[in-house]
Amino acid sequence: MFDFSAVVDRHGTWCTQWDYIADRFGAADLLPFTISDMDFATAPCILDALQTRIGHGVFGYSRWKNDEFLAAVAHWFRQRFNSEIDTRALVYGPSVIYMVSELIRQWSDAGDGVVIHTPAYDAFYNAIAGNNRQVVSVGLHKAAEGWQCDMAELEAVLAQPQNNILLLCSPHNPTGKVWTRAELTTMAELCARHNVAVISDEIHMDMVWGNHKYTPWCDVAQGKWALLTSGSKSFNIPALTGAYGLIGDEASRTAYLQALKGRDGLSSPSVLALVAHIAAYQQGEAWLDELRAYLEANLRYVACTLNAAFPTLKWQPPEATYLAWIDLRPLNIDDKALQKVLIEQEKVAIMPGYTYGDEGNGFIRLNAGCPRSKLEEGVKRLIAGINALV
Repeated sequence: MFDFSAVVDRHGTWCTQWDYIADRFGAADLLPFTISDMDFATAPCILDALQTRIGHGVFGYSRWKNDEFLAAVAHWFRQRFNSEIDTRALVYGPSVIYMVSELIRQWSDAGDGVVIHTPAYDAFYNAIAGNNRQVVSVGLHKAAEGWQCDMAELEAVLAQPQNNILLLCSPHNPTGKVWTRAELTTMAELCARHNVAVISDEIHMDMVWGNHKYTPWCDVAQGKWALLTSGSKSFNIPALTGAYGLIGDEASRTAYLQALKGRDGLSSPSVLALVAHIAAYQQGEAWLDELRAYLEANLRYVACTLNAAFPTLKWQPPEATYLAWIDLRPLNIDDKALQKVLIEQEKVAIMPGYTYGDEGNGFIRLNAGCPRSKLEEGVKRLIAGINALV
C-alpha cells in the first residue's frame, strides 16, 4: 500500500544528513548513512493532518496537555505494547535529549556520576559532560546470544555513592539490543536498592524486530524514574521537534515542568508536532507496520550481502532499530584507514564505531532507513572500501 522504494531528493532542504554532511565528514559529495533519521516521507495520515492544521492559518501559542494528545499516547502504549500508562504522569519537551539533560540537572549535582551502557549514543556523552557530570561506563559484551550486561558489574557501579543516575537506552543505540523484561526488572531492583534514579530513553521503542519484545520502563519501574520518548524516529518527524515522557513521582514532574516553563520558556509546544503525534498514534499503525517490514528486509539485505562478501563476519541484524551495528573486527581493519577510504575513494559516509566510545572501536553504524536502491549502492561502496584494505 505504501511505497518505501520511492526516492525523495532531500538536497536543498537544510537536511543535516545530506546538506551538512561535510560538517562531520569533511566532504560534501558523500552518500550518507549517518544520523538516525530516515529518507522516507512520513505517513500520509500525518501529512493530511498537518495540511488541515496549516489550512486553519493561525499558529498561536498552544498547550500540550490536551485530551487528544494524552489519549493518543495512552492508546499507542495500550495498542502496541499492552501497557496501561497513567496520563497524569505525562510531560512534554522539545526533544528527548533536552528532557534527559533537565532530569540530570534535577536528580544529581555537578561532579556526580551518570551510569551508561557502552558503546553509547554519542548525545549521552554530550548531555552528561555538558552538565558537568561524569560518565560512568558499564560495557556491554557481545556473546553468541546477543549483547549482554554483567549485572554484578552494574551493581558494583550503582553502589558507589557518587553515582546517582542510570541513563538507560531501551532499545539500545547503537547495538540494537532489546532488554528483556527480566533484565529490566533486575536493573530496576538494583537501582532501587542503591537509591539510583533511572532515566530511560525509549525513542526506538517501535523498531523492535522478530520475536523480541519491548517492555516500557514504566512496567517494571521502582523508585525515582522517567521514561522519555517520541514518535520522531518511528514516523520520521524529528524536524517538527517534540517529545514526551512519563515521570514517576509528582514532585519531580512539578520541578521538571517549572523548569520547562519558568526557566526555559518552553511551555508552548510546536502545534504541528502535537498534530503529527496524534495522527500517528491514532491512524498511523498500518503505515508503521509496512515500514517495519521494509526495514527488516533492508537489514536482512545488509547481512546477506556483507556475509557473502566476507564470510568471517557472520553478521546478524540487530534486535531493534534500523541502525546496522556492524562488527568488522574479524577483518582486522584499521578504523581510521577505513574511514579515509570510504570518504575519499568511495564517497560514502558511514558512522565510525568510535563515535560511540572506546567500546565502538572496530565497528561501524550504517543507517538502513532508506530506499533499497540507496542501501544497495551504500553497501557496494562499503564492500569496495573494505576490499581496498584487506
